[in-house]
Amino acid sequence: MASTSDWLFWALLSAVFAALTSILAKVGIEGVDSDLATLIRTFVIVITLGIFVSATNKWTNPFSLGPKTLTFLVLSGLATCASWVCYFRALQMGEASRVAPVDKLSVVLVAVFAVLFLGERPSMKDWVGIALVGVGTVVLALR
Repeated sequence: MASTSDWLFWALLSAVFAALTSILAKVGIEGVDSDLATLIRTFVIVITLGIFVSATNKWTNPFSLGPKTLTFLVLSGLATCASWVCYFRALQMGEASRVAPVDKLSVVLVAVFAVLFLGERPSMKDWVGIALVGVGTVVLALR
């Protein structure tokens, strides 16, 4: 397993890009249907990742993957699609500074799902942090 500094670096970069995504999307969806905006964003992602995977010689035949792997990657893709459609719709209707934190309620749900489905066992300290995220989400969502 990777050290904390390895995954933490990438997780922090992910947070920075996710924050930029919210701000850039909020400006970009003015006067555009949120579903069309999500589709355009998805095309950009597909093209960019296609170039990245090709340029780094990471391409392999996806049909050579096992059925369990393919099934769960497809299900993950469907969940991502549903999340993005809902997120862009919420972002079009609400303030980015309120929509994005509510979206991060996923942190709490990931912890619960990880316990239920993956057998993970967060420590008491972890649960306190997860609860604080949940409480913070509620505080930000309420007027």
